[in-house]
Amino acid sequence: MRVIIDGRPVDPGDATISVFDWGLLRGDGIFEAIRSYRGRLFQLDAHLARLQRSAALMHLELPDVSEIARWARAVGEDGQDCTVRILVTRGGSEPDIDSPGRVVVLWESAPDLPPSVSVRPTPAPWHSGGIPWELMGAKTLSYAPNMSAWRVARAEGYNDALLLTRDGDVLEGPTFSIGWVVDGMIETPSLELGILASITRTVALEEAARLGLEVAEGRYGLERVLGADEVFALSTLKEVKPVDRVGTTTFEPGPITARLAAAYRARVEFETS
Repeated sequence: MRVIIDGRPVDPGDATISVFDWGLLRGDGIFEAIRSYRGRLFQLDAHLARLQRSAALMHLELPDVSEIARWARAVGEDGQDCTVRILVTRGGSEPDIDSPGRVVVLWESAPDLPPSVSVRPTPAPWHSGGIPWELMGAKTLSYAPNMSAWRVARAEGYNDALLLTRDGDVLEGPTFSIGWVVDGMIETPSLELGILASITRTVALEEAARLGLEVAEGRYGLERVLGADEVFALSTLKEVKPVDRVGTTTFEPGPITARLAAAYRARVEFETS
């Protein structure tokens, strides 16, 4: 059961939606990516809550969330160690062939990741940078600018990009959150900047509090990161991953990153056991 569309299992070779769907034509839709460990989904409820918030901001109607949860669990059980994606599209755009929005649930193999990542600082003029707007906080399908930043970074020898506001303040990666350590304190950009409310970020900061680590959230310039003792990335796929290079500045994986990564993994093991 690798693919489910609107609750119906579909052979991957036959898994289709209309070419007139606005999710394809305009990126008009939302999604979630959930990690499955041995067939058990980590933080499913939190991901579904964010999906509901995104749907409300996008004025998209969802089926019963308990049904989406059931589909996601079935797909995760089939994929075991994988990433489960939930995609919700707007539906058809032509009046004579209009269709309701689609809910697609599928799994992808978990990729092999390097032990640490390098990031290219990249201006992101498309990002609100904290200016309120109607889709602030929504996880939409419209990721083209983020993916372009990722491709440019890869072409220049980095693993990924680090997005900056027009004023040079640190935001997030195209698909991850960022944090760093200064004099034993964890610092990370505030959600008030309009960055995604990452589930991994939330769990990691909860674990930091349990470890007795002090955390500060705010608006920080790139120079603050470049002068840090440790830097780390946070995402569903990366979990807590050391950053070894930001631009031309290099970093060694540090003890606080290691403690946070271990605590996060222990949380995963506990919740998916």
